[in-house]
Amino acid sequence: MSYSGSMLGLNSPPFDPKKPKMLISKAIEIEFAEKARNKASQSGITDLSQYDVQIEKLYTELDAMFGGEEEKTSSQECLNSSCKSENFGMKAFTRDLRTNFKGLDDIYVWHALCGAWGGVRPGTTHLDTKIVPCKLSPGLGGTMDDLAVVKIVEGSIGLVHPDQAAKFYDSMHSYLSKVGITGVKVDVIHTLEYVSEDYGGRVGLAKAYYEGLSKSLAKNFNGTGLIASMQQCNDFFLLGTKQISMGRVGDDFWFQDPNGDPMGVYWLQGVHMIHCAYNSMWMGQFIQPDWDMFQSDHLCAKFHAGSRAICGGPVYVSDSVGGHDFDLLKKLVFPDGTIPKCILSALPTRDCLFKNPLFDSKTILKIWNINKCGGVVGAFNCQGAGWDPKEKRIKGYSHCYKPISCSVHVSDIEWDQMKDATEMGEAEEYAVYFSEAEKLIVTTSNSEAIPITILPSTFEIFSFAPIKKFDRSLKFAPIGLTNMFNSGGTIQGLVYNKSSVEIEVKGGGNFLAYSSVSPKKCYLNGSEVGFNWSENGKLGLYLPWIEEASGISNVAFVY
Repeated sequence: MSYSGSMLGLNSPPFDPKKPKMLISKAIEIEFAEKARNKASQSGITDLSQYDVQIEKLYTELDAMFGGEEEKTSSQECLNSSCKSENFGMKAFTRDLRTNFKGLDDIYVWHALCGAWGGVRPGTTHLDTKIVPCKLSPGLGGTMDDLAVVKIVEGSIGLVHPDQAAKFYDSMHSYLSKVGITGVKVDVIHTLEYVSEDYGGRVGLAKAYYEGLSKSLAKNFNGTGLIASMQQCNDFFLLGTKQISMGRVGDDFWFQDPNGDPMGVYWLQGVHMIHCAYNSMWMGQFIQPDWDMFQSDHLCAKFHAGSRAICGGPVYVSDSVGGHDFDLLKKLVFPDGTIPKCILSALPTRDCLFKNPLFDSKTILKIWNINKCGGVVGAFNCQGAGWDPKEKRIKGYSHCYKPISCSVHVSDIEWDQMKDATEMGEAEEYAVYFSEAEKLIVTTSNSEAIPITILPSTFEIFSFAPIKKFDRSLKFAPIGLTNMFNSGGTIQGLVYNKSSVEIEVKGGGNFLAYSSVSPKKCYLNGSEVGFNWSENGKLGLYLPWIEEASGISNVAFVY
């Protein structure tokens, strides 16, 4: 179906926010039906007619949900009439998006590394394309059974000759750039390994394709307009990063189990976090780890959001239109679209490096990171699932899906991994804020570890702020905005004077600091304002978001 400039018109079509998920659910039904047919065929059953009838019925239902003949007729009418080119097609669509959403910076589209899932059909373009049968290496053969991959292997790949890789990508990207697209998400990156035998091997073929992709990015998308998807292979690390430095470190965000386990909606989310955290140990040496998207209205959306807040990478969601939890998103993202990002890439703490935080019934995933004026540890209960090499799938371990206890200590943060943070790791005392419990405590490097019990698919984030001692009675440490998951990431600057503290904060909301005594005065952007202080050391005030100042507030406490 083609776009006909109807988004902003008076008679724009109605939109049902439930429809995208209904379409996905129907597509999953089809996937299960096709898997059942494949399984029956592999078991020796020759009469597959009942499966074929069921699959055809489901496809008919899916077509009807899309609009069927009505949509086709509408598009054909526009094609046969006097629809003006500026109000039709992709260019009109991107223009209307930018008109309707004023803060929209970029519009990306998806494509596979070889073009589409199955490549490029020979004879349909000016390119030299050949159907190449897929050969699975032992490594690829041992990965998860996935219907999309099965179909690729069955149908082979229409491979553009590697000598024309640059022309191939430029043919797509130059058109997209002209119609308002600013970047691409490139998926199915492992497919080159299927078809490399006759093209100089895996390395030779990958060199040609990534060189072509890099040239096209430089020409059409300012060099960096790429989100890399499913690229957990050395080819990408070493050959595909000439123009970009970021790549995915985990499997897809599975909003439910593709094999039908209803509990997968919960336990698959922990698997995703484990992949990202442990893969970052290796992949983070080459690239900026990207923990992938999630859906803000998912049952475990908060669980995902907590990990993205301190992962040190980008934050993005794959919400359906209208399917947004803005209250949750506001705990991750500032109104201007920027985020309170940690400085490094989150990594597992030392005490869980060689443990099994997926199905040993006792280990919590703990990840650490560093902010400009403090450190952070996130503790996530990911127990309940794991990889089964015999079944070649992730399956649930329900006996592990239960509350798990652990402990957190300031030494979990590897302060010496960043030169500017070494001094923070040598502080005598720290103020620690619990994001979920909304609790503030004081600890030392010699204190016992902080014990905590975490329910399944939940978490706690501990923000550690080094305490500055002015004299015997006055101690101070800024926590940041507690309405953000990564409260410490909102602190942009900190200056200690003889009898005052100056803090630069980005964002709007509830600012919190630890102060052993009450300040005499508080100033916000040069004007004296009120504040709240309690004897347990909590010092707070509300900061407005000031658009003209890019959300920056200057706070000063005088003692």
